Formats: sequence, structure tokens, C-alpha cells
Amino acid sequence: MADDTKATEVGARYALALFDLAKDQDLVATVEADLKTLKGFSAESADLRTLIVSPVFSAEDKAKGLAAVADRAEFNPLTKKFLGFIAAQRRASALPAIITSFQALSATYRGVVSAQVTTAIKLTAAQAKGLQAALRQALGKDPEIETRVDPSILGGVKVRVGSRLYDASLKSKLDSLKFALKRA
Repeated sequence: MADDTKATEVGARYALALFDLAKDQDLVATVEADLKTLKGFSAESADLRTLIVSPVFSAEDKAKGLAAVADRAEFNPLTKKFLGFIAAQRRASALPAIITSFQALSATYRGVVSAQVTTAIKLTAAQAKGLQAALRQALGKDPEIETRVDPSILGGVKVRVGSRLYDASLKSKLDSLKFALKRA
């Protein structure tokens, strides 16, 4: 747990530095798009995830791998330089936290709120629209929703907005019921 907190703090510091640079150069949207693309590549490629987080690879290897990905995806020079910098600083393993923190900073800058939604099955367009309307009403801001499918929650929905988690999943309700029955 302490390692997760440390990674999050490191990620937040690096994300803030990148955000300030991007804002000064009017590249916030461009850098955010690059980081979102990198996050997608990482989700699709076990090899890339391993490269980023494994201590087995040297800083030079990580820098070369990230540079190759950035070149192939035609990232902005600022994003490329940043990826090389964090690899050289041996902070590539903090990339997931950096991306998350950068997206939160960008959402605040644009006046929207970022929400991660987890469901057991893929939402239909009508369900996504209804969820977005409900979140807009509850939060008082336009939500920017990132969806994820996790069949282990069985049903319902989990919504994370910032550090708050709203858990209306069937799994958590069953776990609560199981705990209550054990106590009885």
C-alpha cells in the first residue's frame, strides 16, 4: 500500500510538471491525447506494460522502448521528450499514475470532472447517456467518463470520481450481506 501511495505522489509531481509545460506551450489537449494513446497501447500490450513497470529493464532500454512507441504514434515532441526524461530518471514505472494525474489536471483545467465507471457488461449508448446525465446532475459539472468492463462485479456499477468511490455493484452488496450473516 505504501508503494502505491509513493507511486501516486511521484506521478502527481511529474504530471504537474508536464501539465505546466504543456499549458505554457498551449499543448494540454495534444499531450493529453498522446498520454491517452499511450495508456491504450499499454492496456493492449503486455510487453509494453512489462517494459514500463519491470525493474529488470535498464533506464536506457525503457527510454528506447518508449521512444519507439512515441515515434510510431507520432507523439508531440514535448511528450516524447518527457517520456525520455522519466525513463532517464528511472520513473517509467510511475507512468500509469502520471497519466491518471495529468488527465485529472486537464479535466479541472477544462472545467469538467473525470469519472471512471466500471460495469459488469458493456453499456449501451442509451445507458451511457443516462449515466452521464445522472452524473452531471449529481456532480454539478459535465463528466468525462472513462468506462471499463469487469465481469467480477456481477452487476450494477462502480463510479470513481477523484478519490471517491460510489459502489453500487452486486458483488459489494452480496459481500455486505455475507458479512452481516456471519455476524448474526
